[in-house]
Amino acid sequence: MPPDARCLAEEGIVIPPTLYSEIGEGFFAQSRMPRDNEADLAAQVSANQFGVKAMQKLALSGNIPGYMNALYERSAAILRQSVAGLEKCSAEDQLDDGSVIKVEISSGEKLTVDFRGSASTHPGNLNATPAIVRSAVLYALRLWVGDDLPLNEGLLESVDIITEEGILNPPLTSDPESCPAVVGGNVETSQRIVDVLLSALGIQSNGQGTMNNFLFGNERFGFYETMGGGAGAGPGWDGRSACHVHMSNTAITDVEILEERYPVRVREFGIRKNSGGGGTWRGGDGLIREIEFLEKMTVSLLTQRRTKKPRPNGQSGRQMIFRNGRWDVLQGVCSVEVEPGDRIRIETPGGGGWS
Repeated sequence: MPPDARCLAEEGIVIPPTLYSEIGEGFFAQSRMPRDNEADLAAQVSANQFGVKAMQKLALSGNIPGYMNALYERSAAILRQSVAGLEKCSAEDQLDDGSVIKVEISSGEKLTVDFRGSASTHPGNLNATPAIVRSAVLYALRLWVGDDLPLNEGLLESVDIITEEGILNPPLTSDPESCPAVVGGNVETSQRIVDVLLSALGIQSNGQGTMNNFLFGNERFGFYETMGGGAGAGPGWDGRSACHVHMSNTAITDVEILEERYPVRVREFGIRKNSGGGGTWRGGDGLIREIEFLEKMTVSLLTQRRTKKPRPNGQSGRQMIFRNGRWDVLQGVCSVEVEPGDRIRIETPGGGGWS
């Protein structure tokens, strides 16, 4: 996940649609760790095969098409009922570089979610594809609907999502050299999309608004994790502290596992006290993760909410490097070379409070 990629070709190996049965040794040879990638893919195939067997067994138990159609219709009906009479609402926010993410929501025969007015195509990797935008809308609407319901495409049956060419609808091409970079759109811009949707709907204050992507490695290995932070408060609840928020769903690596498998030491790991915003209901606190490196390697960070704090009053995050006897603040999107004894300290954002 190169933080400074300017096109799809710079983001890594571009894999066209490929049949699993046609994959050979040359496919995995493109990777730095071919055996690990082969094992990962085999595990995914095995999981799918297990799912196929379970679905085949379920298919013998009754009217599965009718059951699935009923689940779809239930989701669609609940959404129509929930948004009936919804007044027009809107919200706008920015990524750390000032790129605008804007939405207007209105209800008529269909619910219209209009992102026009958002930034133009991003020169870096913060472009979000239409699939990412759609996923964020689906997630936000699921939060808006108070009832228990199955999560499926029925939620979007009566929804029109409007985007124009730009950061939320980049001009994708078949040429990786001319195709805009998109990896940051998945992990970072998606969070800002959710922020503006929830702000417009008045559901809760901003959460940390980033996945705090943290990568390190050298020619022998590579490591990647995301980090939690503070959740936004809402009408009647405090935000949770040091947790993954919204579009992030990965567990952070246990300290013992991290130190056993990689040449690093975790110097500090805990809650970033008082980083959540105050109010009648407090925003959740972020976390602190400080890593010391025992080998020479490259560290990359792809983060947001370092200059634009979670609204209305969560603390922004920051990251620093300790080397040559001093601490220096790093940019939110950066890549640095570290030597044995150097340390990286990441302080993730707190969530906004609610009054």
